[in-house]
Amino acid sequence: MSTTSFLDFQYNLIKRSYLRKPSRLFSKQNSGLRNNFQPNMDEMKQVFEKFDSNKDGKISQQEYKATLKCLGMGNLVHEVPNIFRVVDLDGDGFINFKEFMEAQKKDGGVRTLDIQNAFRTFDKNGDGKISAEEVQGMLRRLGERCNLEDCRRMVRAVDTDGDGMVDMDEFMVMMTQSLRCV
Repeated sequence: MSTTSFLDFQYNLIKRSYLRKPSRLFSKQNSGLRNNFQPNMDEMKQVFEKFDSNKDGKISQQEYKATLKCLGMGNLVHEVPNIFRVVDLDGDGFINFKEFMEAQKKDGGVRTLDIQNAFRTFDKNGDGKISAEEVQGMLRRLGERCNLEDCRRMVRAVDTDGDGMVDMDEFMVMMTQSLRCV
């Protein structure tokens, strides 16, 4: 499995941050849409902590698999050993935060394709739009509690055309409006 798949999964874990605080996922500097963006270290620490369920400072294959299952991505658990072969640089069988961040730097950071894949993870019914119900479903899979009205507010914060949904263009603008381009 490629590093891109590892990134895709990580972004699935921080979707709740995307919709609450759209500009905080990445470090501020330049605006605009380019091919690669550098993630914000504080946000990535939160992602790491989602993986590290026993809070021992490292992610085991079991923790990784459990998180995949939680997100409804259980069909990928067979790929976990391959992910660890790529990301576990010191070969100790775990992913520490330094290794986790190194995976972010491979291929120059986050690619536009990664953002599009994150969108598709939210868009469960495949209609090209993210509804408040889909946001709520994703948050529940992540173990977060959020009522439907709160999810509607999150969607409204991103919905520029007023249709009550987040389309790919709105999602892309939200994700790239204050990124540090590399």
